[in-house]
Amino acid sequence: MTESAIDRALPARETTVGYLLRLSRPRFWLYLAGPVVVGVAYAADVPSELFAPAALALFAYFLVPANVFLYGVNDVFDADIDTENPKKEGPEVRYRRDRLVPGLVALSGLAGLAFLPALPTAGAAAMVAFLLLSIEYSAPPLRFKTTPFLDSISNGLYVLPGVVAYVAVAGVAPPTAAVAAGWLWTMGMHTFSAIPDIESDRAAGIDTTATVLGEFRTYVYCGLCWLAAAVAFGTVHPFFAAVLWIYPVFVGGVALSNVDVDRAYWWFPALNTAAGAALTLGALWVMLYG
Repeated sequence: MTESAIDRALPARETTVGYLLRLSRPRFWLYLAGPVVVGVAYAADVPSELFAPAALALFAYFLVPANVFLYGVNDVFDADIDTENPKKEGPEVRYRRDRLVPGLVALSGLAGLAFLPALPTAGAAAMVAFLLLSIEYSAPPLRFKTTPFLDSISNGLYVLPGVVAYVAVAGVAPPTAAVAAGWLWTMGMHTFSAIPDIESDRAAGIDTTATVLGEFRTYVYCGLCWLAAAVAFGTVHPFFAAVLWIYPVFVGGVALSNVDVDRAYWWFPALNTAAGAALTLGALWVMLYG
């Protein structure tokens, strides 16, 4: 039976396309596409630049294909250890051993290279860094996700779509302090998301920042990352720091309450969307009203 025949025989959510969409974690699509929106908003001088072809193309790429690539690489190389991960029973999907899937995941990554000729040097470098970190976070030989603290640091990859988009529109790199702040923010975000995996990772023999620190000290680590991000952002503009303060408050509330971290983990998409919307609206206000 051909792949297309298999797809027709399966329920809609089990077709190759449906599977790839679930593999790409739709709840988290804005983790990559959101920074594009923020980057474009602060790079644009006039409203028309918000809808520049490069901006729209980058948003489309980082909304779905880049997520297929990032999470697809992760799932391919985590197929064995994910048998112990309870998140794969519901909100996420286990890797489907299918001859088409690795090729489609690779194609999604290669699509990012198509932007390189149109990007200034800083943007092209950020795109290449995003693709390389997306691979080496999960894949040998580096497999950062199994090295405590490097797993956290390498997740600065989530801010790189914003850097690419900013450079594509403005033609220059964003402020270094803003990139550093975004990197620290992603470090905290990644490490917080690893807390629900502590037991399954330990059972699989995987060492991460969260498994080494334990739950409470991981909360402290995340809080420090987000405090540092707020301070760094504050050197760019106090408004940025004001938005970022919600994160240390959030993690402190979770750590000191009886809220189940597995439940709090799924609040992150809403929290990040709200923070990103606040940052974007701030940029639009300045553009329109000075």
